[in-house]
Amino acid sequence: MSKKQDSFYYENFSACVGYACQAAHYLEDVLKDFDPERLHSMLDELHQVEHAADEKKHELSNVLARAFITPIEREDIILLSQSIDEITDKIEDVMLRLYCNNIQSIRPDAIELGAVLIGCCEELQRLLDEFSDFRRSKKIREYIIHINTLEEQADRLFIDSMRLLHTSCQDPLTVISWREIYIYLEKCADACEHVADAVESVIMKNT
Repeated sequence: MSKKQDSFYYENFSACVGYACQAAHYLEDVLKDFDPERLHSMLDELHQVEHAADEKKHELSNVLARAFITPIEREDIILLSQSIDEITDKIEDVMLRLYCNNIQSIRPDAIELGAVLIGCCEELQRLLDEFSDFRRSKKIREYIIHINTLEEQADRLFIDSMRLLHTSCQDPLTVISWREIYIYLEKCADACEHVADAVESVIMKNT
């Protein structure tokens, strides 16, 4: 297999993570400078990012369908591609819930969770940028550990946020709405860890 064909898959993974980073930063901007009147248009803008990520994923699928030899197993390429795409999808899900639940103001802990999500996505970007050199890289393990640490931080923030919500908020509709938003913010961090775990599995099988 030529180096150009070989590198296509790794470049595609990196590009798709780039869309996840873009979506995470967009979500953070929405949370920090929240304007409920603009939610519908902002949701449309984020959907454009998600759509571009889908197009990139389909590009990989089309190439994979015609490929005779691949740099890693086909099943791993598909799993990685789908797992990366899941991050952008989950970020869009957060925005959808802000919109559908008619959120009028943002709770501070949601901004904290958004910041951790950006950390997860940016570290994942570094991981996928290094992935093509996984047989020699001395940095990949460090990136994976850091993503796991960030996901644990997101878990702690999620628990604290849910506890505060249920002990300080008296409005049932607010509790229901924010429970859902917190759950999806935490799922975004989980999705990042799933990609890191998939990368680690590929490395274990190929070294």
